[in-house]
Amino acid sequence: MYYVYVIKSKVNSEIYIGYSANLQQRMIEHNAGKSNYTNRYKPWSLVYYESYRSKNDAQEREKQLKYHGKVWAHLKRRLQKSINES
Repeated sequence: MYYVYVIKSKVNSEIYIGYSANLQQRMIEHNAGKSNYTNRYKPWSLVYYESYRSKNDAQEREKQLKYHGKVWAHLKRRLQKSINES
């Protein structure tokens, strides 16, 4: 399985979108500072994830969320309470 995920910084509420074949391990890496972008905003909390059988589907969904504002805006409206609470 492949996962597209949304995480939120506990420091400054920064949002990060990514994908991974191992979501648990990836969260450990984000919080251990092993990612250049997310290192400065750790610790992170998982807000949302979707699972896919196909790596290509997960990559395409990640691109949609990152680069198509309307797609991210729609998901953000659905997750409004989850984003604000974490």
